[in-house]
Amino acid sequence: MAVGNEPSHSRMDVLFTLEPPGSAEFDDPSLEWRRLFSELLGTFFLVVVGAGGGVVAATSDGAISRGAAVTAPALMVMAIILFMGAVSGAHLNPAVTLGFATRRDFPWRRVPGYILMQLVGATLACLFLWAMFGKVGGLGATEPGAGITGLQAMFMEMLLTVGLLSTILGTASRAQNVGPMSAVAVGGYIALAGLWSSPVSGASMNPARSFGPDLVNWDFSNYWVYVAGPLLGAGIAVGIAWVLRGAGDTGGMAAAQGELEEIPRQGS
Repeated sequence: MAVGNEPSHSRMDVLFTLEPPGSAEFDDPSLEWRRLFSELLGTFFLVVVGAGGGVVAATSDGAISRGAAVTAPALMVMAIILFMGAVSGAHLNPAVTLGFATRRDFPWRRVPGYILMQLVGATLACLFLWAMFGKVGGLGATEPGAGITGLQAMFMEMLLTVGLLSTILGTASRAQNVGPMSAVAVGGYIALAGLWSSPVSGASMNPARSFGPDLVNWDFSNYWVYVAGPLLGAGIAVGIAWVLRGAGDTGGMAAAQGELEEIPRQGS
């Protein structure tokens, strides 16, 4: 924001936005393919790392610890948000796309394309892992833990997704748009969720993440857990966001569509 005769966009303002200079063209509907490719590529990277931890552990006698397996995808999400968030919003997750749309921060007409690309990206990631290492480690499939029922795992996924979507919607609100720091918040939450809950449900929080391994393994016996839980959690998170901040705002819409603005400054 301009103060006195200062320019409206200072060097520091640019540092606090995910949108690179000249990226206004991404608002052009004819370039939707760029956003779709961003979602496909981002989800591919996420699932290669998320599912790949289990695959590599199975090929190296458990050389990857559980801590490493759950923090690696969190770091990958952080990187994806920072390097592609200004293109598509870096949803990477059908629950996130549906959450933004339900909050009216994202147009419903774009939802099918985003979800399709997320599912395709996850599937390509698992096909890549299969080609590289063979069908080992269940290709990183997310399943209820030992002694955990499907219903217990579903409620865990629901709770975890409430926290994930609340973090995403909260950091994408004009009231507290934290710019690139949202990548740290989201990545940190994913690591936190995985560290304490992965033995229960795998801490997927993402129907696309779970879809890829299940499709390539052709085993959807527990997939309902990773659809119902995240979608219920997303709905609850949208309700929480409405209670905390009211209806969706233009700041949230910009973030959802990869068009983050500069952060309003105190006293500007």
